[in-house]
Amino acid sequence: MEKRNLPPARSVKRMDIKLSQCFIAVDDHDKALAFYRDVLGLEVRHDVAFEGMRWVSVGAPSQPDVDIVLEPPVADPNASPADKEAAAELLAKGLLRGVIFATDDCDATFERIRAAGGEVLQEPIDMPYGVRDCAFRDPAGNMLRFGQPRRQ
Repeated sequence: MEKRNLPPARSVKRMDIKLSQCFIAVDDHDKALAFYRDVLGLEVRHDVAFEGMRWVSVGAPSQPDVDIVLEPPVADPNASPADKEAAAELLAKGLLRGVIFATDDCDATFERIRAAGGEVLQEPIDMPYGVRDCAFRDPAGNMLRFGQPRRQ
């Protein structure tokens, strides 16, 4: 992997920013909940319905300030039928991005998710960029990766 030389940081006052939420499109919130809550062990934080749509936020108990929001493929009530159809097709093909989870034991995480019926995309392997990871699809087709720093 090529390292890039970045310009030195300017001496300006730094802002304290951190991740608060990320979004994953799902086509069936109940199936998604069964996976994210029951298989991955994430806690449900909010379950909100609005204008015929639903948003459910889940998160790891160890990260109370970071939410993963399970949202409709197009979370805009004014989206055209063509846009809604296009988003649903991308989701069905697994072309929308999911998230990458950190774990302290990639192999054990893999076995637990596989035993619960998770759709395996990649068994645990050592990657050239310094992690051991595996990948699954969630019930909507999103790719989720689970990685840990590679042991030396």
